[in-house]
Amino acid sequence: MATDIIDATTGANQEGASQEIKIIEDATCTFCGCVCDDITLKVEDNHITEAKRACVLGKAWFLNHAIDDRPSCLIEGQPAALEEGYDRAARILCEARYPLLYGLSDSPCEAQRIAVSIGDWVGANIDSTSSVCHGPSGMAFQSVGEVTATLGEVANRGDLIIFWGANPAESHPRHFTRYSLMPKGLFVPNGRKDRTCVVVDVRKTKTTKTADLFLQIKPRKDFEALWTLRALAQNVELDPDRVEEETGIPLATWQTLMDKMKAARYGVIFFGMGLTMTRGKHCNTEALLGLTRDMNAHTRFIAKPNRGHGNVTGADNVISWRTGYPFGVNHARGYPRFNPGEYTATDTLARREADAGLIIASDPMANFTQAAREHLATIPYIALDPKETPTTRQATVAFTVATYGINTPGTVYRMDDVPIPLRPAFDSPHPSDEQVLREIENRVKKILNIRA
Repeated sequence: MATDIIDATTGANQEGASQEIKIIEDATCTFCGCVCDDITLKVEDNHITEAKRACVLGKAWFLNHAIDDRPSCLIEGQPAALEEGYDRAARILCEARYPLLYGLSDSPCEAQRIAVSIGDWVGANIDSTSSVCHGPSGMAFQSVGEVTATLGEVANRGDLIIFWGANPAESHPRHFTRYSLMPKGLFVPNGRKDRTCVVVDVRKTKTTKTADLFLQIKPRKDFEALWTLRALAQNVELDPDRVEEETGIPLATWQTLMDKMKAARYGVIFFGMGLTMTRGKHCNTEALLGLTRDMNAHTRFIAKPNRGHGNVTGADNVISWRTGYPFGVNHARGYPRFNPGEYTATDTLARREADAGLIIASDPMANFTQAAREHLATIPYIALDPKETPTTRQATVAFTVATYGINTPGTVYRMDDVPIPLRPAFDSPHPSDEQVLREIENRVKKILNIRA
């Protein structure tokens, strides 16, 4: 159970006034999909001065956090009352014919649930940042299924760990030490010594330095490589010259990997955007998930995507609960329809179809295509973000919100679909995502005369 400890021996600031020191045990870091929930925070006068056990990215997330001094609401760049902002936001969404709701991956599940409801009421396209990262994985899960497990099982059982198109050494620094390679588990008591690490990628990364076996395949040949392994899992005879020509790796090396996979007691494949966002996309993920399923005829094998944002997994879960689909969902006809490429955010903007937007905890103005950004700048939209971004600067209504996990409680999902509670360190003068969205929803329902 988390405890807040107030240090009775308060220090003094430069003016001689006493300062409160608070310790937050078992705080949760929401920087990446590892969602480490064993962080101890030291808070002095509403500023985090220490984050024990956090990785380099987590320390930057906590120690660089500061309350933004912008007004909580801006309308067309001018300070405004929150109530006025809620009213204007609701009118924008209700008057639109084809509104877009996008983001969600850096908000707690409680706020995501309300956002999906708003999208339902106004007949919006609902999309998360999954559509530009692991969206192909969600599509593959629907067509192939997923052999899965928790990260706790990996830490206690995994003796063969494969990273495919993923670089957790840089993107998820505690992945190795807490979940995959280093932990001393129930069935791997010696930790790293009991594990074999394999990395498959198109280039060398910091992760490859940890590998016992590194396979540098040809760019955009993941599909061919995975089907080579699927054939070897079924003892299908292959042409060595053709395999090396297609994948860049000799057949003997692939056979060595397959022998290791069949000999493993508990194999794990972690895959990243190096697989999902290269040529083939969801077909690549389908091949990997099919390989995982094939391997269970020989031994226990599971596969997990290495998710990026702190609650992108939660966004997929919440949107799936409410609509039946994980992202790219259209409600224009009064019921959910799923069609990536048609209903995903960057596509609807690039085709100039969306005529209003609600952007939550994301920055499409900084990372969407030029065509999508240009159209977004021409339509009225609402933006929620703890910091000023290119997206908030051009928003018709911009809300400065509290940072989830640091200033607000809630629930997030770790990359293995395990829900984790948030334990905030200190309050923010700004409203939370959940508060803003709830107020907007109440006004939307009033305008549309919805009594539900």
